[in-house]
Amino acid sequence: MSPGPLVDLACVPRWLAGLVASTEGLRAEAFTRFVPPASSESRKAAVLMLFGEQEEAGPDVLLLRRADTLTAHPGQVAFPGGSADADDDGPVATALREAEEEVGVLAGGVLPVALLPELYVPGSGYLVTPVLAYWTEPMAVRPVDPAETSAVARVPVSRLTDPTHRFRVRHPSGYVGPAFSVPGMLVWGFTAGLLSGLLSLAGWERPWDRGDVRDLDSALWAANMEVSR
Repeated sequence: MSPGPLVDLACVPRWLAGLVASTEGLRAEAFTRFVPPASSESRKAAVLMLFGEQEEAGPDVLLLRRADTLTAHPGQVAFPGGSADADDDGPVATALREAEEEVGVLAGGVLPVALLPELYVPGSGYLVTPVLAYWTEPMAVRPVDPAETSAVARVPVSRLTDPTHRFRVRHPSGYVGPAFSVPGMLVWGFTAGLLSGLLSLAGWERPWDRGDVRDLDSALWAANMEVSR
């Protein structure tokens, strides 16, 4: 499936329509500089970028925190998602299945609205298709399996666009990339890169201090301390 809208823009809220429209003809370079090696076959995966709306908090996005005991990406914040199964009918099916398995989101209350281009994740070797969706019938969510997911949160977009909660982090490897501070969660890496790109595409981004670079370990500690107060 090609990147771009999956529905007529009249089917989505006005605040989301601009983001959906901006996916038309979008290229992977808008989010990443990494390209898959020509000599290898990358595994397919998909993530669900599920946007909803709450009366007081306004638009929000669903994020989860992976369990600290996992061998791959322990404790990291992510969108619901995972690798494709042989019987999945494309990335939308993969993203919806994984969201139900991980946090209990029911596909019947979700409207997939757009696809982003496949993005290569060098650490895992996956080709990930982000699926943009609107939560038409929001429901209570939870970690379905605490051994895999430790927390789930509907994070207000206003929190992510607040300049006081945006900065960059430096990984011990030397990698420097965008990050967001959410109570109990530090959003960084692949997920933060996706969110940063989406905020820019949607026109929601506010000026923030890109020169504020923090060590990853210190930023993780600060995020954990924020929720424990």
